This record gives sequence, structure tokens and C-alpha cells, in this order.
Amino acid sequence: MLNYFYDNDLIRFCSETPSTWQEAVKISCQTLLEKEIINQKYVDEIIECVQKYGPYIVIVPGVAMPHSSEDSEGVFGTAISFTKMNDSVVFEEGNPEKNAQLFFTLAAKNSEEHVENISKLSEMLMTEGLIEALMEVTTMEEYQKVMDTFDI
Repeated sequence: MLNYFYDNDLIRFCSETPSTWQEAVKISCQTLLEKEIINQKYVDEIIECVQKYGPYIVIVPGVAMPHSSEDSEGVFGTAISFTKMNDSVVFEEGNPEKNAQLFFTLAAKNSEEHVENISKLSEMLMTEGLIEALMEVTTMEEYQKVMDTFDI
């Protein structure tokens, strides 16, 4: 899966620190927007869902999985992008468990692909030491070393 992000040019390193979680979500969607896999409507839907339901996209401390419903009109293809923020983004004041620095943004054209994406990503993130290793990455060269180390 690490190779998937690399081979499909779906990796972004954010050097500036987003001032809000909304800004962080927008940045995390940028790669998929540029590749025309999603449009702005999908980005807005993700933000609206988090505002409505809370920070459900922070799946484990340090890791966010921005996504909306699989039947969004703002999705044109299926992909996952990886964005590494410079610093932790606060989704819920006073709850550090809901901070995130690693963003895996999902887009899927149908529910089967949506569930498959979540499953693959969850399996990858359960790899011992991977989240910690990705937290340290700041360049593509460092990412490649993590990719070589974990081979997933």
C-alpha cells in the first residue's frame, strides 16, 4: 500500500501548519482535486460531515481518514491520497486523542470500493511501527526508506 501512494503520485508533504482542521482537510484533498478524482463539492461534504458528526475521521491518535459518503456526486474515481502535515492538527480542543498529522484521504465511486479502501488502509495502519515511522517522514527520500523497510 505504501507503494501505491508512491507509484500513483498521491503523496504530499505540507510544510506550513494549517490553522484549522478545516484547512487541513482542504490541504489533504488537494492531490485528489489536482488529479480530478474529486471536486470541491466532495471537500465541502467532508467538512460538513465532521462539523455535523464530530471528528469521526480521526481513526487513531495521529491519523485522520477524511472521507464522506461513497455516493457523493463530487467523486469521479477511486483513490486514496497521503498527506503528512508539518504539525499535529487539533480536531477537538482538549482531546489530544483527536489530533492528526497523517491524513489518508479516501474517494470511492461505490460502496464496495469504499469498504475495500477502508479495509486496506486499516490493515496497513495496524503494521507495528508504521504510524510512528510515517510521523518522522518529511521528504520523499525518507518516505522511500519507510516504504523499503515495511514493504507493504
